[in-house]
Amino acid sequence: MKRPPPKKSLVKREMLESDGVRKAIEAAGENIKLLSREELSQSLHRTIEQAPNKKSIWVFGYGSLIWNPMLNFTKKALVTIHGYHRGFYLWSRINRGNPEVPGLVLALDRGGSCRGMAYKLPTKTFREELEILWRREMLGRAYSPRWVNIQIDGVSQHALTFVIDRASEAYTGKLKDKAIIKIIKTAKGHYGSSLDYLYQTAESFRENNITDRKIFKLEAQLKKS
Repeated sequence: MKRPPPKKSLVKREMLESDGVRKAIEAAGENIKLLSREELSQSLHRTIEQAPNKKSIWVFGYGSLIWNPMLNFTKKALVTIHGYHRGFYLWSRINRGNPEVPGLVLALDRGGSCRGMAYKLPTKTFREELEILWRREMLGRAYSPRWVNIQIDGVSQHALTFVIDRASEAYTGKLKDKAIIKIIKTAKGHYGSSLDYLYQTAESFRENNITDRKIFKLEAQLKKS
């Protein structure tokens, strides 16, 4: 039987502009530790101050930012970063799972390399765009922002990305494929299932000529199960 196409994410830019993700988590009454608005602002300020070039701000996406960036940008390009690789290293207890049945989403961890999409933010409004991004990625204390090297048209640039914090309780460690498949098959959250997240990611990789054997292998195994 042919499987239905993956459901699109319920998260929209308007939700982030109104801090809707935080509000949804708080309304759910779950015991999820969030960065306060003040802590979020401080984290963003520190990261901007560390930017190698504030006149050229790029963001590197390796998962849902590829198929649902929700950012205003002036240019995008496929790039490869080195020193980090992509994998299902992050428990999702709200978006793609719940506290009783946590789901899985992608994160960067140390070692290897990763192909993804880089977005150049408008110079005049990059702070507003990064605030949107912080409300999306940094609420749950699971990521650490990092400036990484990329090449755009042969020119070296820096891009902001998010790396898993191994000290976070959201870090899964190294899970075997069987465990990943079992979790992804069953977990559902406020913004969709882990299964749809994987299918959308794999679909976007093919559309953008990104090769990720692990993601495609997991997709094939899940479609057979």
